[in-house]
Amino acid sequence: MKKSFIKGIALSVVVAVSSLQAEAPKSAEHNASGEKSHHKHFGYIGNVAPAHWGELNPKFKMCSEGKQQSPINIIPTKKGNLSPLDISYKTASKSIINNGHSIQVNIEDGSVLKLDGKDFKLKQFHFHVPSENNINGNKFPLEAHFVNVADDGQIAVIGVMFKYGKENPTLAKIWNELPSLKEGEAKEFKLGSEDINKLLPKEREYYKFMGSLTTPPCSQNVKWQIFKTPLEVSKEQINKFFSQFSFPNNRPIQPTNDRDILE
Repeated sequence: MKKSFIKGIALSVVVAVSSLQAEAPKSAEHNASGEKSHHKHFGYIGNVAPAHWGELNPKFKMCSEGKQQSPINIIPTKKGNLSPLDISYKTASKSIINNGHSIQVNIEDGSVLKLDGKDFKLKQFHFHVPSENNINGNKFPLEAHFVNVADDGQIAVIGVMFKYGKENPTLAKIWNELPSLKEGEAKEFKLGSEDINKLLPKEREYYKFMGSLTTPPCSQNVKWQIFKTPLEVSKEQINKFFSQFSFPNNRPIQPTNDRDILE
């Protein structure tokens, strides 16, 4: 299953490289709050691929110089006696956007992750095909990132992995919007809080580590929480998302550099 998925990705990349322009649209995929906040061009293929991000803009230098970059291969280094995550996602979405790098769902104010004595407000969630982080060397066909921002600007990301299985009904509601999305233009989209919470696993054991944004400017001091238990997604849903971009939108694994990875 894994080999056939990677083979399909590779074939699609060959097509994409020959047909897409070298520069990708302006966008900040990990933009915490603004739907129209943009950076200088960056992408996933050609001369704007992740290996070149640090060269594209002086503000992106952390992409090449940072020592706590994400994503990583998650191999736990110690038992952390982690407390259950205090997640209160109780508001609906307000819009959806194809920002040129991912499909992003923006959230109404009022959803909060309480972490390490601080409130982090859920701003948006988005997707990567295939997964960016690996777990013990294993990659997944899809990873969702829930981006939460504190009043002081610090970011906490919750990551959810998806494995092949049955069609995911909540993803289906989001995927139904894909054909109508114009790149860079937010469209009103309502997804209830009940559905949003269905994108989190019922089993809430997780890994915790410090890292960075996985797109420029690759800012560090980001608190990462990755759930151990994956949800299911169908092959057809993966193919539908991939066809929206025609290239994998995952940054390669970055060096762990002796970081603590708690479980």
